Amino acid sequence: MNYDHIVVRYGELALKGKNRKYFEMQLKDTVKRKLKPFPKVTVTKTRDRILVELNGEEYKPIIEKLQEVFGIHALSLALKAENEIEAIKKAALKAFEELEPNPKTFKVSAKRSYKSFPINSQELNHHIGGYILSHTDNITVDVHHPDVEVKVEVKDDGTYISCLTFPGPGGLPVGVGGKAMLMLSGGIDSPVAGYLTMRRGVRIEAIHFHSPPFTSERAKQKVVDLMQELTRFGGRMKLHIVPFTAIQKTIKDKVPASYSMTIMRRMMLRISERLAIKQNALAIANGENLGQVASQTIHSMYTINEVTNVPIIRPLITMDKIEIMEIARNIGTYDISIRPYEDCCTIFLPSAPKTKPKRDRANYYEQLIENIDELIDEAIENIEVLYFDEAKKEQDQEFNDLF
Repeated sequence: MNYDHIVVRYGELALKGKNRKYFEMQLKDTVKRKLKPFPKVTVTKTRDRILVELNGEEYKPIIEKLQEVFGIHALSLALKAENEIEAIKKAALKAFEELEPNPKTFKVSAKRSYKSFPINSQELNHHIGGYILSHTDNITVDVHHPDVEVKVEVKDDGTYISCLTFPGPGGLPVGVGGKAMLMLSGGIDSPVAGYLTMRRGVRIEAIHFHSPPFTSERAKQKVVDLMQELTRFGGRMKLHIVPFTAIQKTIKDKVPASYSMTIMRRMMLRISERLAIKQNALAIANGENLGQVASQTIHSMYTINEVTNVPIIRPLITMDKIEIMEIARNIGTYDISIRPYEDCCTIFLPSAPKTKPKRDRANYYEQLIENIDELIDEAIENIEVLYFDEAKKEQDQEFNDLF
């Protein structure tokens, strides 16, 4: 069938009250950006929907693109008919007959937002349902658990009939919730944390701590590839690569091994906080998962968090590892994350890290690092910044200047 429209349905956005228009405009802008590869497509916003007119484009790749846009609850393929009852009935029957496999039960859900249309919603249900029943065989109505729901929406510009609906990713449009700095390690967890943070409307910039020659260029490239994958959901993004070798070597020389991981994480948070302030971000996001490793016990978090007042977003905090891995596979980051190139946390991992570190001991050991502020300043001054966009995978200065 030649579907001519996709109806973009909101979920949580519909409950946003006075801010709803801002959320909808952000969503519309994101939809338009995602559909740039399809030049025939047009995007318009009505009072309670976004309408994508296909103009002959194949719907499947467009649906796939839109399923990466946060803020979309569902996507319905639709036929547009004139606001005339016979035209509506014929279009509904046409959409219904094209379904595969053939349904055995259905119900009609009509909504008349165009109040000048002479037939109300309940009457439309009966008209259209009766028409489908009289022109098909072995089909019955089931208003509770139908195989197919025939959605009919009467608007002032025409009536949209849909029988096929695809799930959207939900959440809120990226950008409506401010900005956070994502601590991106290159493992499985932190990219998923970035994805889930963006799903709540937060735009992210990423921070990666790189320790050459102990961590290789392939480890760095793994993080670059993860960032590129995340642009499918976040659009344009920045990656701040922090040179961390001098700090880690100093910690190794000055701090007992049992506390080295704690001090290292505290240093990372200090740098992340400085970057957050510089980049006008209001939070730090990371992939910490309660109890997964020594630095992620509740005792460790309490001691590590002492060095910052910036809110820390931990989307994975209560998840099982299996749940996290499943999300990673679904969003396309898993196969990148499991490449055998280790990050700085893994390389310098002590044999017996403290699982219940104390704040007073951490402060004492940090006093042994006399040039701690200088080390942080030097790391920040030598940060390498890379820029990413879904539509452009290669880095060059002309592209970077767009940011």
